[in-house]
Amino acid sequence: MGSSSSLEGRAGRVLVVGGSDSGGGAGIEADIKTVTALGGYAMTAITALTAQDTRGVHAVRPSEPAFVARQIALVLDDLGADAVKTGMLVDAAMIAAVASALAPRALPLVVDPVMAATSGATLLAPEAVAQLRERLLPLALLVTPNIPEAEALGAAPVRDAAAMAEAARALLALGSRAVLLKGGHLEGRSVVDVLATRDGIERFEYPRLSTRHTHGTGCTLASAIATGLAQGMALSAAVGRARAYLQEAIRTAPGFGHGRGPLNHAHTVRPFGSG
Repeated sequence: MGSSSSLEGRAGRVLVVGGSDSGGGAGIEADIKTVTALGGYAMTAITALTAQDTRGVHAVRPSEPAFVARQIALVLDDLGADAVKTGMLVDAAMIAAVASALAPRALPLVVDPVMAATSGATLLAPEAVAQLRERLLPLALLVTPNIPEAEALGAAPVRDAAAMAEAARALLALGSRAVLLKGGHLEGRSVVDVLATRDGIERFEYPRLSTRHTHGTGCTLASAIATGLAQGMALSAAVGRARAYLQEAIRTAPGFGHGRGPLNHAHTVRPFGSG
């Protein structure tokens, strides 16, 4: 997890742009928990409300794009931010509004290209993928697709860990400064994530945990990375800390729900009175 002393004096302000999860395991709720648990300060622009639990997304109510853009502008003009993370963006109109609001700010941007929930429910209109590629990814410091998302963005099919580096390199052509391709959809005893930058490739490998409690892993990882960047960490260090935080959050998941359960975002938090 790294030493907290290196972050002393800089909490790190993170603006999260994404949808709300009524079950608390993913989306804005997971983002706020993650940023807070890692010592940052979370702010939000909410793109949609969802009615969901650990078994699936049952209904979605998008916000108006202009209202989301106003949330972004008001937060940034008053509180400011050291990094921005985007998650669920609903459709092309929302992506356009968010990109227009963020483009003049030139803040470190982590884009989690959320296309589907862990349960499989669609969270991004298929026709919006082109807008994501053309408007938002060129603004990003980092984009964090899983393998199905990478393929939807234009990478060649990824069938094994050996193909991940080439796929991650290919996605760099879309304009982001770095790509973290997540390998959780591949089979194997280990999970491999590949970080591609114009300087090369770095692999992060962790033992695969046998559990159904993986709801919100993508949201959590991207927000953890954004927090590290907001706190002044280098990209590789921010990814490493975020990946270790996520691994422990999965390992110590509370076991709630009857489907894909939530993580233990608070494992870094010491209870009052514990010394």
